[in-house]
Amino acid sequence: MSVTIIIPSPLRIHTAQRERITVEAATVGEALRCLCERHPGIQNHLLSEDGGVRRFINVYVNDEDIRFLSDQKTGLRETDVVSIIPSIAGG
Repeated sequence: MSVTIIIPSPLRIHTAQRERITVEAATVGEALRCLCERHPGIQNHLLSEDGGVRRFINVYVNDEDIRFLSDQKTGLRETDVVSIIPSIAGG
């Protein structure tokens, strides 16, 4: 099924400036892997060497943080939107 991934501005350099990418995936993990296969430069910014989502990257399905769902095993439906949101720190 097709789901949409929203790419944040700082990472669009790796997606030819595309804000939205559509992928075929049944889970969040599949969606992220598909995104990384199509746009290899983004992988180091999203995923750690063990395949987990990097510590300062938040991933949401619709408005739900995947850390409070089933993480990368979170299932997706045709109408779902996966949002990648880098953490912002400062003071």
